[in-house]
Amino acid sequence: MEIKNAQFVISNTDVNKCPDTGLPEYAFIGRSNVGKSSLINMLTNHKGLADTSSMPGKTQLINHFIINKEWYLVDLPGYGYAQRGKEGREKIRKIIDAYIMNREQMTCLFVLIDCRHEPQKIDMEFMQWLGENGVPFCMVFTKIDKLGPVRLKENITVYKERMMETWEELPPIFATSSEKKVGRTELLDYIEMINKKLKEAF
Repeated sequence: MEIKNAQFVISNTDVNKCPDTGLPEYAFIGRSNVGKSSLINMLTNHKGLADTSSMPGKTQLINHFIINKEWYLVDLPGYGYAQRGKEGREKIRKIIDAYIMNREQMTCLFVLIDCRHEPQKIDMEFMQWLGENGVPFCMVFTKIDKLGPVRLKENITVYKERMMETWEELPPIFATSSEKKVGRTELLDYIEMINKKLKEAF
């Protein structure tokens, strides 16, 4: 897929105020500082589309971007940012839950995971919750340029093994680097494949 056009549409905290066009939506989510904004900018080839900041937890709204006038890329708030405090984290969690559970147009959720770390409890619990609620999602490992190939393979294998302790089958898995533009084609081709299937269904 070639992205010819990517435009910001709307930011809000209320799922009922999201665009009412019926177009498919592909949402991106992950722990704070996982590299979500950088990945979105890399995918769209638009350096300043999503706000990148050295301060984690900056995204606190549901952000919609229209891509090629055919589908929406949705930037969801990062979860688990400790400095927000319990009340702040609860508020963000409610925004996330409301979007994921109530947004019929959400076609797939991309869960971003920093490949440098061992499986984090917060990520595992979040994906478990997605599975229990039948939410279609993919795992997207970020920052793979920060590890050598052997260590990267080991880390992803550990994640797969942990997932298989409670899952019958694994979700689709992608490995990406925003800096090196690795994984861009694979992710966009996956979205294009789903979009084609949706069109054929109609």
